Amino acid sequence: MQVAILMTHVAIAIALVVLILLQQGKGAEAGAAFGGGASQTVFGSRGSGSFLAKFTGLLAVAFFATSLTLAWFASEAGDAPEAGIPDAELIEQQNAVPTLDDAGSDVDNAAPALEESGD
Repeated sequence: MQVAILMTHVAIAIALVVLILLQQGKGAEAGAAFGGGASQTVFGSRGSGSFLAKFTGLLAVAFFATSLTLAWFASEAGDAPEAGIPDAELIEQQNAVPTLDDAGSDVDNAAPALEESGD
């Protein structure tokens, strides 16, 4: 179910990007995108503006609905750790981890010296 909603969400996102790019800005000629008066015959007498705007609004509502649904699925999954102060046992385990400073001083960490040849 979650995968189907995710795939729908991605398809809606791609469709929204395409529809927004298809829409014309202020002052743009309607004939540039649809070849003269063809936009009025395909989309009605008002042209393509209202059709694309309504369909974009419908897809935006669907996008928000799928976003909220996916967020609800994520919150119900319970895989995320709880926010706040961790348990005392976890803190003790983290404090017991040795660090580089805890290494004993009995270990010789000096780099080996190269022997000079007597040429």
